[in-house]
Amino acid sequence: MATTRLLSDAEVEKIPAVKAVFDDIRSTRKSDFVNNFWRGLANDPASLKRVWEQLKAVMVADSAIDPLTKEMIYIAVSTANGCSYCVHSHTAAARAKGMTDAQHGELISIIGLACQTNHLVTAMQIPVDPQFEVK
Repeated sequence: MATTRLLSDAEVEKIPAVKAVFDDIRSTRKSDFVNNFWRGLANDPASLKRVWEQLKAVMVADSAIDPLTKEMIYIAVSTANGCSYCVHSHTAAARAKGMTDAQHGELISIIGLACQTNHLVTAMQIPVDPQFEVK
């Protein structure tokens, strides 16, 4: 159960600042769907706008990393952070951007391996090799 109210489209229509962001979400994504994350964040219009603008700058804008890879990174970080909502949301986004079942399976293997080796290194308190440090 959500700890905050999820604004309906009727409620959003009455708040111009929120409506503007929702319209931009729909336009940017070329979809009428606005997911629950944004509906919850809409309770604070300034935060809604700030986070949406940040997301567009990182996830939507042209960059050196392609859109599918960005989504797969997001899945990995969301898994590490234990955010089920973001794992689901960004897996759906990655699939929409062309992620195959084989790629998803390999991603899960990489996430699992990284978690395992990260915990082992942490448990053993292995020092960083000097060759890996930025000079």
